[in-house]
Amino acid sequence: MLKITKITKVFNKGTVDAKLALDNVSVDIKKGDFVSIIGANGAGKSTLFNAIAGSFYTDSGTIELDGRDITLAPEHKRAKQIGRLFQDPLKGTAPGMTIEENLALAAGKGGWLSLLSKKDHAEFREKLSLLEMGLEDRMQHPVGLLSGGQRQALTLMMATYNTPKLLLLDEHTAALDPATAEKVLRITNSIIEENGITCLMVTHNMSTALELGNRTLMMDNGKIIYDVEGEKRSKLTISDLMKLFKEASGKVLDNDRMLLS
Repeated sequence: MLKITKITKVFNKGTVDAKLALDNVSVDIKKGDFVSIIGANGAGKSTLFNAIAGSFYTDSGTIELDGRDITLAPEHKRAKQIGRLFQDPLKGTAPGMTIEENLALAAGKGGWLSLLSKKDHAEFREKLSLLEMGLEDRMQHPVGLLSGGQRQALTLMMATYNTPKLLLLDEHTAALDPATAEKVLRITNSIIEENGITCLMVTHNMSTALELGNRTLMMDNGKIIYDVEGEKRSKLTISDLMKLFKEASGKVLDNDRMLLS
């Protein structure tokens, strides 16, 4: 479904500040996979997402989505098939527009309420009610008034309103308090399962990396150093994960932002 073959990216090439951000990365993601990705800061996780989304072109290698080579496709064209959420709840929505207007954007109506039918309005209410955050009764409220958790839940709904071929979640709960993060993760898992969405999720929470989805990748220094799925993954503990990281990278996964439980 997503086939990445030997992609490499060097930033500031030819200067003393040259940084090898992606080092000959190859991975094959199957349709329906829900993959969690862990690694310390600077491991290449977000850079990998940027390469997939088309935020920059890689220096070498290829990226294929659903059998189509998108290596040189511009970012705006990839966005039609790839949904993405960021760590910052302020990204992904238009704060000055209402909840309903934001959903109209996601539905392809350009944000114009005049283009919405009664069926559209009813569908918006029904989808918002599934979030269990009371947003279905606040559709005329500006998105800028929502809490971080409410905005992330709305952004998730917008990113999946028209089911994408691929969903990229870049630490989308990291800025939320633990209780809200847990709720957003439940919503995330529900939407992914119900729609059969292929998903890659960067997380700083080790428990989440093992509990959600069917596969876990570890990254370090721009490389994928470990890939586990299925029964073998289901038997892993956080301690096992830490040990495996040390064996694969030669160092301890030591990061203030990593949560061990």
